[in-house]
Amino acid sequence: MIPVLLADDEAMIRAGVRAILATDPEIDVVAEAGDGREAVELVRAHRPRVALLDIRMPRLDGLAAGAEIRRLVPETEVVMLTTFGEDDYIARALGDGASGFLLKSGDPRELIAGVRAVAGGGAYLSPRVARRVLELGGGRMGKRPAARELTGGLTEREREVLALVGAGLSNAEIGRRLFLVEGTVKGYLSSIFTRLGVRNRVQAAIVAYEAGLVDGDA
Repeated sequence: MIPVLLADDEAMIRAGVRAILATDPEIDVVAEAGDGREAVELVRAHRPRVALLDIRMPRLDGLAAGAEIRRLVPETEVVMLTTFGEDDYIARALGDGASGFLLKSGDPRELIAGVRAVAGGGAYLSPRVARRVLELGGGRMGKRPAARELTGGLTEREREVLALVGAGLSNAEIGRRLFLVEGTVKGYLSSIFTRLGVRNRVQAAIVAYEAGLVDGDA
């Protein structure tokens, strides 16, 4: 089972997200919070694998709550629930340790795919969120050289690994897809991060999207 904490200050949103997650028998919502401070406290109590956090919440917003969760309970992966009206928040969150970004108004299948991806050690960006970040210039990422030039310096195998990171696959899944042992995948990722000048899988996934290595919905 994948234990999940769900945090949103709107009860109807929580109910909707919980109903979607309940369609997957492997996902279990173990706790719900109505604000960021409560979310941190419940994560410390329940130690879920994934924390789904609304970005805008009272007492402590999702970004601050996510950063505190990553500091206090590093085994819990953080996924941000966003809307297109929160562009600045999305850009700020790229370097703060979140493992995923999902749209509240997106395809319900993305919600389940995102939770599964980050629970397995991967990163997940809703394709529409990724495209929006790129349109905005992507915050930190937008200040880098063209992604195609960056990825042009990678080997063919590194490009294959990067594309699968952008698609939200975990190290184990990438290994199975490319017939590699997990330790070899980790070695490729270390090299890719260094060559691209990124710090985490989410930033690498943004480069993959920007370079056209990942197919996404419009």
